[in-house]
Amino acid sequence: MVSPDKALSNKMWGGRFAEAPDAIMEEINASIGFDQRLFRQDIAGSKAHATMLAATGILTQTDRDAILAGLDEVLAEIESGQFKFSRALEDIHMNVESRLREKIGDAAGRLHTARSRNDQVATDFRLYVRDYIDTLVGQIRGLQLGLVARAEDEAETILPGFTHLQNAQPITFGHHLLAYVEMLGRDAGRLEDARKRLNENPLGSAALAGTPYPIDRDMTAQALGFDRPTANSLDAVSDRDFILETLAAASICAMHLSRFAEEMVIWSSAQFGFVRLSDKFTTGSSIMPQKRNPDAAELVRAKIGRILGALNALLVVMKGLPLAYSKDMQEDKEVAFDALDALSLSLAAMTGMVADMVPNRERMHASASAGFSTATDVADWLVRELNIPFRDAHHITGQVVSLAEQKGCGLEGLTIEDFKLIDHRIDSRIHKVLTVEASVAARASYGGTAPANVLAQAARWKSELTGEHHEPRALKAKKHGGHGDGGIA
Repeated sequence: MVSPDKALSNKMWGGRFAEAPDAIMEEINASIGFDQRLFRQDIAGSKAHATMLAATGILTQTDRDAILAGLDEVLAEIESGQFKFSRALEDIHMNVESRLREKIGDAAGRLHTARSRNDQVATDFRLYVRDYIDTLVGQIRGLQLGLVARAEDEAETILPGFTHLQNAQPITFGHHLLAYVEMLGRDAGRLEDARKRLNENPLGSAALAGTPYPIDRDMTAQALGFDRPTANSLDAVSDRDFILETLAAASICAMHLSRFAEEMVIWSSAQFGFVRLSDKFTTGSSIMPQKRNPDAAELVRAKIGRILGALNALLVVMKGLPLAYSKDMQEDKEVAFDALDALSLSLAAMTGMVADMVPNRERMHASASAGFSTATDVADWLVRELNIPFRDAHHITGQVVSLAEQKGCGLEGLTIEDFKLIDHRIDSRIHKVLTVEASVAARASYGGTAPANVLAQAARWKSELTGEHHEPRALKAKKHGGHGDGGIA
């Protein structure tokens, strides 16, 4: 005997099908296990559609009122956990419609006039992605604000700047943190751009060709917060570039988070010891009691694989599909849901780590002072003060570094006599540029690492992110040694 749910499924498909689907067909065809999360968007779309059908005379006011009331009841059941989802009914659309029919009878069957599951799912998915983009952008802004706050606190903290993971030039920790604020700002912008392009209403495109009913697509677009109806019914139901673009933006954001997470892993190691992560975002070892593992950072670093994988998977799904809709496109949602969830969790974890991390300023300063990191400052001084061509200054500075290596000291440990052995034109003023503090302070060009620049950029970002005007903080002008450490031995 055919179950009531399967019989209703057949009825919704149409009279052409005499038998219930095979169990394997039901297994591969059903999407309710993951698309049930679209219930709010599906019900909102149905309410807008019913209201429009009544306004255009396609549906009676009585049926409209019954449908709207019934949909509110279905929504309440789902939100309270009382709704029973059926795999036999395949997806969220048929589950909602079936329950609506149980509540209000034949009027529920009139709701599907002038629409198809093709335009219905395209509408639901756009609404869902639009809502999720808003959530992600909000999370990104929160992480940016957290980074800006830390950057202000660390505007004068000296950190080694690396190229090839080798000491290059001294920078400020605040400047380093603000680099990620800039990246995240572009990430948010890409997501917002994707939102603008997806914000068109597919509802009313029906299966692929539009509908003969005198519907008002502008009305449903306005009711659902879309900017306009989609202009081509084939495109509306058959493309998923809106989620592809969102996943592309999400992948770039996840890549940025992964790079920062990698630095967290490196910085918190005993070999670097630049920061200490709190107990909230680290774990221990089952065998080595001394271990403090940066697992949260490592997992953030790994999430890019799932997010980029979702983008690649959906690109492969879509690349060979002729217009219009094909069932292949049911594979769009599960990977997208997983990817967006992964990015949201990564943003939350990174925001927490940024707030909790404790810098070891002394360790950072010592590392920044090593490796002849002010060598470029020597070359710049030779150019600026002695009018020596940069290429010649570069060669002279190389000799200075070689001499310091031979003597086993840093550049600041060389005497003026040492410098004069290499070039007699050098005088005692050169010692003013040999400290890491002098190095970072000198880089005051726009976008440079100077502490005053960091504070100005932090104020700019605070103003942009909060909508309120913020003046740059004043420099603390603390001497090295007064910063305190991060508790790392």
